[in-house]
Amino acid sequence: MPLFGMISRRMDWLSQRQQVLAQNIANADTPNYKPHDLRALDFRAELRGQTQRLSATTTSGQHQVSKLIPPPHRVDTPRAKETTLSGNSVEMDTELMKVADTSMDYQLTTNIYRRQIAMLRAAIGRPGQ
Repeated sequence: MPLFGMISRRMDWLSQRQQVLAQNIANADTPNYKPHDLRALDFRAELRGQTQRLSATTTSGQHQVSKLIPPPHRVDTPRAKETTLSGNSVEMDTELMKVADTSMDYQLTTNIYRRQIAMLRAAIGRPGQ
């Protein structure tokens, strides 16, 4: 199902972004450290990628099943607005705001996933299980 794949990809992106942001915060006092961030997901590209993937049909146990591994998320080093004398350009306020946004987006994505599961359960006659 493309929607569940997209939700999974979004949750993966959010988890990786949280790791990158945590690394930025952990290195807030490291000299010459430049903060990183993940390149934002392009919804249209994700949708196009989900709908254009074809899966092979296996008719024998000797056929190999191909699994498409989505490309990794790209890490960017955004241009620093401020740099300290030590060369560190981590802005704690900005990083903490990104962490809060990422956390809210993760909760939103989780709620969408739960709603989709509830709709599927209702469709097969098993609501609330």
